[in-house]
Amino acid sequence: METMAANGGREAAARTAYGKRDGQQPAGVGCGQCFQMPLHYPRYSREDYEAMPEWQLDRLLSEYGLPATGTIHQKRSFAMGAFLWGAGGNL
Repeated sequence: METMAANGGREAAARTAYGKRDGQQPAGVGCGQCFQMPLHYPRYSREDYEAMPEWQLDRLLSEYGLPATGTIHQKRSFAMGAFLWGAGGNL
């Protein structure tokens, strides 16, 4: 109570609808539950994706918060559809 009186109630005003301070995410919302854009966009060609081993596809998809499930062919197809665009997908 004394802290609230000392800062004029600003602490309560700084909280968001989730009950957290600005800039904080509520519990349960984190890295694995939403799309994340890493600093750099992947710059692989179609040939790179076709030759990429499964572990590398899994890592790439998980870095962006995308599902890495299915067969290797499904993962490749998904990654190419997600990351190759423009110029007919042959970057």
